[in-house]
Amino acid sequence: MTQLDVVVVGQVARDLVLLVDEVPEAGGSAPVRRRHELLGGKGANHAVGLAQLGASVGLLAVVGDDEVGERLLAQARADGIDVARVLRRPGIPTGLIVDVVDAEAHWRYLEDLPRATLLTPGDVAGAADALRAARAVLVQLQQPARAALVAARTAREAGRLVVLDGAPTDPADADELLALADVLRADAQEVELITGDAPRDAEGGLAAGRRLLRRGPSLLAIEVAGEGNAFVWPDGELFLPLSRTPTVDSTGAGDAFVAALTVGLLRGEPRDRLARYAVAAAGATVGHPGGRPALTDEAIREQLDRIPAG
Repeated sequence: MTQLDVVVVGQVARDLVLLVDEVPEAGGSAPVRRRHELLGGKGANHAVGLAQLGASVGLLAVVGDDEVGERLLAQARADGIDVARVLRRPGIPTGLIVDVVDAEAHWRYLEDLPRATLLTPGDVAGAADALRAARAVLVQLQQPARAALVAARTAREAGRLVVLDGAPTDPADADELLALADVLRADAQEVELITGDAPRDAEGGLAAGRRLLRRGPSLLAIEVAGEGNAFVWPDGELFLPLSRTPTVDSTGAGDAFVAALTVGLLRGEPRDRLARYAVAAAGATVGHPGGRPALTDEAIREQLDRIPAG
């Protein structure tokens, strides 16, 4: 089997992005200023970002056996993503995520993600050869905890880089998942789910990273909402403010962040440099509607210049 740089274990869905001036109250209506229909879902966003950054990437996910699923897979192939391990589940609709974004860049999600569109432990075990062959396995923790555990264990036993994005859906599995991870990326709400406290400033983010470092990962990337990101590793730490970029829609910023972080690790970049690279990738995503990344070299360079000194 040809070795891929990364296999992403996560969600694929149809993204319908609706831009409105304001969300109407009950019984009201509002015109849609712009509408976008995209390949989406957190796993697909990860994979697209990785491919745009030059990584060879495969996707382990589930879609229905409907026409929507076929179109999404065609788009993923066009994006350079290996979809050989995407399962077509008969008799279910492909997942749908509606992203309603108002003029203040506030988003609201409406999700139709049938349970059958989530991965099972058996699905993941069936793709074990691909996980063992990849240089890194990126696991989206919005998938069921048991499936995520199989993915992380398989990758760890093969000596692969294990990147976790999110918080375990079952607290009973949190310790084992964290012990299997090389990297954990968590937003402020996810940090609160894991530790009981959401970081509110730079020191809070760094402190959360130090606590989580003792539970297994060798690199923590912790969001402080509205402020920036704390990075903690065994012999160093760094807090980087957000890039100075007007936000249209923050959907997908974290996915682009994780894609860039993973690529930086595979390239052997120093921790401070890959941290700036990840923040730049997130900044390059918030200026357009929808979660699909647009990670060109030019966009990354522009964003690097907009990151204040840490």
